[in-house]
Amino acid sequence: MSTITAVRGALPGNVHAQADITEVLADVVLRDDAKAEKRALLRRVHASAGVSTRHLALPLEEYLTLSGFGAANDAFIDVGTTLGERCIGDALAACGLAPSDVDLLVSTSVTGIAAPSIDARLVARLGLRDDVKRVPVFGLGCVAGAAGIARLHDYLVGHPDGVAVLLSVELCSLTFQRDDDSTANLVATGLFGDGAAAVVMVGARHPLAGSGPRVVDTRSRMYPDTERVMGWDIGGSGFRIVLAATVADVVEKYLRDDVDAFLGRHGLAVADVATWVAHPGGPKVIEAIVRALEVDPGALDVTRRSLAAIGNLSSSSVLHVLQGTLAEGGLAPGTTGVLLAMGPGFCAELVLLEG
Repeated sequence: MSTITAVRGALPGNVHAQADITEVLADVVLRDDAKAEKRALLRRVHASAGVSTRHLALPLEEYLTLSGFGAANDAFIDVGTTLGERCIGDALAACGLAPSDVDLLVSTSVTGIAAPSIDARLVARLGLRDDVKRVPVFGLGCVAGAAGIARLHDYLVGHPDGVAVLLSVELCSLTFQRDDDSTANLVATGLFGDGAAAVVMVGARHPLAGSGPRVVDTRSRMYPDTERVMGWDIGGSGFRIVLAATVADVVEKYLRDDVDAFLGRHGLAVADVATWVAHPGGPKVIEAIVRALEVDPGALDVTRRSLAAIGNLSSSSVLHVLQGTLAEGGLAPGTTGVLLAMGPGFCAELVLLEG
């Protein structure tokens, strides 16, 4: 088994109430001649997103003039590198490790492109070794927080003395499309926020092994005929969201069977799980998880609170939920937890945790 020794999130300093964001983004995503009913629809969609506040990469008023994929991507690299440096530094300090202790750095994002990648830009800034192994990952979207923990676990099984770090940077607001009144874009502008998170994990023979939750097992799952459920259409204006209304239906159709099979490999059932760490896809997705698993709605309270406080941060969200869960005393010693997320593919990733 591998051990999660620290989880730390980082958020931009530009924090705004949902209602204020709604009014500014109405002038960004809707044309000047948009009918009053379209603006009313945007307000209703934003009001029903389950989000109270969000942190944004840029000051709110700058979204009125932010134009073109190039300018948005430059902001992604600038802000993303700063947030990445902060949360990795905080996570390493929290468990008493130095940057030079890190053997593997996996980074993930689906909201910007950088070459050299953000992880490469952080090697010198953080003081990582020049022989650190780096794996930048693009395209997993919301599932990447859970998948990243799973892939760190895979590495540490083969390197039991090692230290591995996962970095997630997601600046979703930089992908919002101008003059696009599609339902998918209206939903995205009301749901997604900006942030980053880092996880530090160690192998079974490391001195810090057992100092935090242990990863027991992982499971990946791809669902048939769901390629257009979630993702991006990438063009001259950047990342145009693909977001079908059937996301919650897919979750409700498949998730329970996957969880039952996963837990069954260890002689466990849903009733044996004390802690659920779920990605906050949105209110309908959260309710679909509750229905599919037949758990008490309160089992996902940390997920709901995260959605309300910072919005959906794509791959970073489940890591913020994990940090919040641990801060509130979740995953007590000897208990079982499941961390789960879903994303483009359409796919799911499950991680079995032991307190």
